[in-house]
Amino acid sequence: MLLHIVARGRIGRSPEAELVDRYIKRITWPTRVTELPDRGGKLPIVEPQTRRVMLDESGEILGSVAFATQLGRWRDDGVREARFMIGAADGFDDATRADADLLLSFGRATWPHLLARAMLAEQLFRAVSILANHPYHREG
Repeated sequence: MLLHIVARGRIGRSPEAELVDRYIKRITWPTRVTELPDRGGKLPIVEPQTRRVMLDESGEILGSVAFATQLGRWRDDGVREARFMIGAADGFDDATRADADLLLSFGRATWPHLLARAMLAEQLFRAVSILANHPYHREG
């Protein structure tokens, strides 16, 4: 299953970009990052076997194991792509949120986009590690 991060705004050359790259390179599943302009610009076409996850402060707060379990369930159900969307500064409108398969929150705080992207990349690496029984994640 492809893990695809679609983010509004460009991360450029920054410490956050290096952190995102570090985690993306460690993920053993196919992974892609698409950057869109802050405003406008079309989202990549959503194929039928794609699950859309939108990062949103009003979304579900999942622990790392629950997040990994969800990804594993989608993978096992034959989902081809899990698309993780990070919106512009104003987030997503109600209609866009309603189309999501999952609204995901990293807590009730508002995070800068650069940090949200790094946190997402780390959680994707952690989830894949959990599913592979790799010792990176420790419970307790």
